[in-house]
Amino acid sequence: MRIEAYTNVQNLYNTQKAKQAQKPVSAPRATDKVQISSFGQDLATAKAALKGAADIREDVVAPIKKQIADGTYSVSAESFADKLLQKYQEMR
Repeated sequence: MRIEAYTNVQNLYNTQKAKQAQKPVSAPRATDKVQISSFGQDLATAKAALKGAADIREDVVAPIKKQIADGTYSVSAESFADKLLQKYQEMR
C-alpha cells in the first residue's frame, strides 16, 4: 500500500472551514416609492366608510316586514309594471 495515496484520500475527507468571503461593499440600494392619487385616497376613504355601514337599512325594512307579517302589504300592479318596463329600457 502506498502511503502517499492514503494521505491524499485523508486530505479529501478532512473538512476544512470554508473561508468566509468578504462581502463587496455595494452602493446603497434604491428604494421604490408608491404615490396614491387624491382620487385613490378619496376612494379608499369612501370604501372604509362603507365597510362600517350596515348592509340593510333597518329603518326602511322593518315597517315593510311588519306589513307583510300583518298581511297588509300591497303592491300596485300598475306601479310594478311601470318600474319593470323602465328598468328594461335602461338595460337596452
